[in-house]
Amino acid sequence: MNTTRHLVVMGVAGVGKSTIAKALAAELHLEEAEGDDFHPRSNVEKMSSGQALTDEDRWPWLERLADWTRERRTAGVSTVVTCSALRKVYRDVLRGADPDTFFVFLHGDEALLQERMEAREHFMPGALLRSQFETLEPLASDESGVALDVAQDVERVVEQALDGLRSARG
Repeated sequence: MNTTRHLVVMGVAGVGKSTIAKALAAELHLEEAEGDDFHPRSNVEKMSSGQALTDEDRWPWLERLADWTRERRTAGVSTVVTCSALRKVYRDVLRGADPDTFFVFLHGDEALLQERMEAREHFMPGALLRSQFETLEPLASDESGVALDVAQDVERVVEQALDGLRSARG
């Protein structure tokens, strides 16, 4: 029986995936990975120039993330990774590394997220936020996870994520 747990902190740009993932990793003693670090250079360049990624751009990136999780699972290491995971088929790739992957779906008002994106330094420009909302598919009933509004403070979001994880684990 595999006793590792694997979390994906997901959502459109600006929801605070990295912040929440770091907090969950610290609280649960998980190995953490920043999904953006797995993008090939061509994806980063494309987004930096204001172009949205296509499915063809995303598949190799998602496979790299799944491979990382699969390697950690095989080694008995629990993880948390950030990834936009906007569509169910993308989450299916990630879940291929561990069928029990738990998704922490962060969501919020587009205007709030646009404001956050304009206040940070990142390769992804705020102009691409709308395309992410257009691509976004909420968690389906067959996906283990919790949806959390990021208008709340970080501590409350982390607390709710932990509550959701405990409920899913029984």
